[in-house]
Amino acid sequence: MKIAVIGTGAMGSIYAARFSRAGHEVMAIDVWEDHVDQINKNGLFVEGPDGQIIAKNIKASTKILDLEGCDFYIIATKAMNLEESINNLKDQIASNSTIVTIQNGLGAGDIILKHMPKNNIILGVAEGFGASLKAPGHVTHTANKQIRLGSISQKSRESELQDLVAAWRAGGLKTEIYRNIEQLIWEKLLCNVTLSGPCSIFGCNVKELYNNEEYWAFALNCMQEAYSVGLARGVPFSFEDPVVYVSDFAKRVGSAKPSMLQDFECKKRTEIDFINGAIPPLAAKSKIPTPFNDHVCRIIYDAERHITS
Repeated sequence: MKIAVIGTGAMGSIYAARFSRAGHEVMAIDVWEDHVDQINKNGLFVEGPDGQIIAKNIKASTKILDLEGCDFYIIATKAMNLEESINNLKDQIASNSTIVTIQNGLGAGDIILKHMPKNNIILGVAEGFGASLKAPGHVTHTANKQIRLGSISQKSRESELQDLVAAWRAGGLKTEIYRNIEQLIWEKLLCNVTLSGPCSIFGCNVKELYNNEEYWAFALNCMQEAYSVGLARGVPFSFEDPVVYVSDFAKRVGSAKPSMLQDFECKKRTEIDFINGAIPPLAAKSKIPTPFNDHVCRIIYDAERHITS
């Protein structure tokens, strides 16, 4: 298959390398010139729980060009760059192209729907990877639990979804199709709300957050606010105890650093609006107070006011 990956940060690079290793033709698009140059010159090096991958047959570019005719397009940029990416991509591809985006937080589907038809949009959740970009052309991840995919339309053709899943599985990624992808997005959101903002403001990795009684109590309060909002919106969570759910997730990812913390430490803009920052506006509609997520947002927004790019 011919696959385009737009955004080859930590997770996008994992997808691109694994697709390439499975024999697919991979086009990788990223704005980081050093990363693109390294991929084209020496290949993409990925270290993970099942060994090392060196993918040397990826065509990388800093521009969204010559992407017509791909079997599907994966947008793996940060959430705040999603709209720009889809806006640039839509003029290069057919309107009925299959687009997959796997994002942290809420809102990805709504952003893409402003530019592309509903029937061909696939949303996804990547669970438990603990990925980080170490250097140009070099990515690591600590786990490889599951990729969960689902269409936001009931009219998507089953054969196309099966072809999509087969491509992911061929790359060694445990992948399943789910009917209610919104439920899974919310369940992942609870984990992100628990770990991303709190790790960023306390300056610690997940293991350090979990092992600090005061930090972890604060993180669980952030999660409880999000859980209350989800219940108010009718989200059919698959578990009865959200504390057990997010605690198990935290123990699985261990000493990994959430991507928000990585961006925060590098003084880059974060995905706060789509994770902890997504909770207060939704909570207000149900008159649910969110003092803990408000506190996280205040600290990160204040820090981001000093970022010029």
